Amino acid sequence: MSFPRDFLWGAATSAYQIEGAVAREGRGASVWDHFCTRPGAVHRGESGAEACDHYARHADDVALMKEIGLQAYRFSIAWPRVLPEGTGAVNAAGLGFYDRLVDELLKAGVQPWVTLFHWDYPLALYRRGGWLNADSPKWFADYTRVVVEKLSDRVAHWITLNEPQCFIGLGHETGVHAPGDTLPLHQSLRAAHHALLAHGESIKVIRAHAKRPPKAGWAPTGDIPLPMTESAADVSAAREMYWAVTKPDVWNHAWWLLPVLEGRYPEEGLRLYGAAAPTFTAEEMATIAQPLDFLGLNIYNGFRCRRGANGRPERVAYGVGHPQTHNGWNVSPPALRWGPRFAHERSGLSIVITENGMAGHDWVADDGAVHDAHRIDYLRKYLRQLRWAVADGVPVQAYFAWSLMDNFEWAEGYRYRFGLVHVDYATQRRTLKDSARWYGEVIRTKGAVLGEFAGVAGRGMKKARRRRRAGREKEKDEENEGA
Repeated sequence: MSFPRDFLWGAATSAYQIEGAVAREGRGASVWDHFCTRPGAVHRGESGAEACDHYARHADDVALMKEIGLQAYRFSIAWPRVLPEGTGAVNAAGLGFYDRLVDELLKAGVQPWVTLFHWDYPLALYRRGGWLNADSPKWFADYTRVVVEKLSDRVAHWITLNEPQCFIGLGHETGVHAPGDTLPLHQSLRAAHHALLAHGESIKVIRAHAKRPPKAGWAPTGDIPLPMTESAADVSAAREMYWAVTKPDVWNHAWWLLPVLEGRYPEEGLRLYGAAAPTFTAEEMATIAQPLDFLGLNIYNGFRCRRGANGRPERVAYGVGHPQTHNGWNVSPPALRWGPRFAHERSGLSIVITENGMAGHDWVADDGAVHDAHRIDYLRKYLRQLRWAVADGVPVQAYFAWSLMDNFEWAEGYRYRFGLVHVDYATQRRTLKDSARWYGEVIRTKGAVLGEFAGVAGRGMKKARRRRRAGREKEKDEENEGA
């Protein structure tokens, strides 16, 4: 089993992490610009003020995408670059940057995928209440319309919000990300509700104003429950955990996915949150549940679980020495098999892996190259599992490696490198890492360079093939009987 013929291979970035030029050509301030001025908020007091200087170097960066062989590029629009005050007057220079970027991508044969919000909320709107303000969904819808009317003659793929769990949970609940708030649960959930409404209003605007038929989705995140074995008991336990709300915080899948997919908050969450849960109307839930064309998933890691002796799902800790990436995330390739499967089973939607990648210890060697064999091994392992999801029958549409290039890693500053391309921040020199050239071969061979599964995984793939073959033969027998 291989990837579908029309499978799309890409890489992703976000505006604040790479663009720099935070005070150039009329861009307004974002909450991240302000957060980075707080003493101790960001590693070594670093910021995205210059980052990768992509604003000035975007044409060269697109040339690198072409050299790698990328078929698609997911990037975000900086809301305050387009609308400096968050609403009102449009900054023509800022919008013009994205206009030129889209043209460069198309000229290079790279399909643009636009993310409308990747955390750089306009500071002016934050000072008016931000996501806590009931007008925030309208603000986001108005911003969406400006971007869609400018770019939708060439852009077909749209993502509304990136990782709402993070910008609410880390930004408003724990305060380790911008804007740095530590709100009580009832306010965090109110902000979350307004963000969900903003997503729905944005989808409506995309449908109403896009100049070419749009494909619209969004990109939540979260750790994936991984069944310890292939047994039905363990698989069902992992599935239950995927859709569970077990703690009084925003770190789960169900609270974010069920409103979007089914127009309702999970009953388990409503019981757990109690009086902290937001008030809402049926009309609001209908707005949130706008039809989607695909479901984006940002997946990096997962945790093991099984059906416990008491019949309930339980976590199983990783052993001592389990492999971890540079920033301490567990290496857990099966997350790219089970995450897409559990999400598709319930949603029925095509799946797009909107982010997947790792932080590594990367530097330029004496020979001028960046030898990141660890990243190649990581990506190979994860992509083999994604291929297994396809074998399980999950319609996976695209994969975006995180990230195209090393960049500003939020509160961690520049200490972690996620890129396929190495960036020397002192000189802005770009160097394609070994992983970039290897990924180019993955794209060129449509995944064939990943090789075949071995051992347990190989046996699982063979079983999946047999199940599909038996299903087709059964359908054929039923058709013949009917005739």
